[in-house]
Amino acid sequence: MGKPDFIEIKGVTYCGDSKASNLTMSNVPWHEEVVKFVQEFANELPDYEIAAEHEHSNCILLAHKKFKINNEWWTWIDYPKFHTLVARYTGSGGQMTFTAEDYMAKTPNWAVFGATEQGFDPKETRYFRKNAKKDIAGC
Repeated sequence: MGKPDFIEIKGVTYCGDSKASNLTMSNVPWHEEVVKFVQEFANELPDYEIAAEHEHSNCILLAHKKFKINNEWWTWIDYPKFHTLVARYTGSGGQMTFTAEDYMAKTPNWAVFGATEQGFDPKETRYFRKNAKKDIAGC
């Protein structure tokens, strides 16, 4: 069985309209349903936990527990470090290898599963629809 570092589970990825399918946005699960599914799935994977979520994208991230250090998640990428490691790898002719743990960065508090922001960066401006009717999109 594979042991990926991360498993991303999304409720939907919009791919445009298609006359070949009768699926609509009404077929998309609500974020709460995706969370419930992922919680049940995670219960079957002892080496993984729910690390992060992005409610607006209807997306949950399961991470291998090796990315939970001192009870904090490190699921983000330190891009400058990553590029340095790639340059070293290339310069060594592939002899100097590295893993995701070598360039991991701390997950921001607002992105950690269970945060009140539900993965929405508080520095960003979130816009809500003005009409009060419920969005049937599910996400």
